[in-house]
Parts: sequence; C-alpha cells; structure tokens
Amino acid sequence: MVFLVRRTLDASLAAEMTAETFALALNSWARLRGRSEAETRSWLFTVARRQVSRYRRRAQVERRAIERLGIRLPLIDEDDVSKIEELAGIADLRVALGRELARLSVEQRDAVRLKIVEEHSYQEVARALGITEEAARARVSRGLRTLARALEPHYGLREASR
Repeated sequence: MVFLVRRTLDASLAAEMTAETFALALNSWARLRGRSEAETRSWLFTVARRQVSRYRRRAQVERRAIERLGIRLPLIDEDDVSKIEELAGIADLRVALGRELARLSVEQRDAVRLKIVEEHSYQEVARALGITEEAARARVSRGLRTLARALEPHYGLREASR
C-alpha cells in the first residue's frame, strides 16, 4: 500500500487500488505457481503500476472535460461521503450485487469480471477464456443484462422512497 500511497498521495485511493491490485492478482495466481518470490513480487508491483496508470489516464480525461466546461467541483469531506452513500443505499446495493454476481453462471461471471472489473478488451477476454470474441461479447452482454434485471427492483425501491 505504501507503494501506491506514494504515487497517488491519497491513502483512501491507495487502499482502494491495493484491493483492486490484489483482486486482479488473485485471479491470475495460478499462472504464478512455481515462480520465485522475487518474480511474484515484481509482478504484483507491475499490476499496481498499471492501476496507477489507468487512474491517471481517466483522471486526465475527466479534468480536461471539467475545465473545458468551466465546472467548479464541490469539496466534500468523509462525513459527506458517508451520508451520500447512506442515502444512496450503497451498502445494500453492494450486497445485492455480490449476491447476483454469485448467481451468474461461471462463464458469464468470468467474462464480466475480465471485461468490467479488469477492463480487458473483448479480444483479451476471448483469449483468456479460450472462446471467440463474439462469444466473449455475448457472455458479457448476457451477464450484464441479467445483473441489470436482477438489480432493477433494488433501484426502483430506493428511488420510489425519495
């Protein structure tokens, strides 16, 4: 985590990126069996560096758009964030999403994880799963549609109560 804190200058963001780094690492752990500790460690740092790079690219695009539009961002503190998340029902939604992800077929869940969570291209998803790119697109699409349908009532209830 220290590695990421030093690169982002934000402990909360670094903690998030650390979790993402290890989540990505766990998914590929089988490929690392038999590697030396130094090789495994080096690989983890490579994954972490990629996380920082993705974050910076996204942040640059967002900053340029905000500047171009002349938008001033509001400052919010941790209490504000907690209150917003509570009002939005984020905790309940996370539980529901986890439950619905577990209900997907292994094939759809793997495809969604690779495409959405790990942000791989469809070509990379297809290669990782040993299927065609069209099949990868279909699995991701079906998985996301299934999740959307399953979570729709959850959104509706939250919005109806406002």
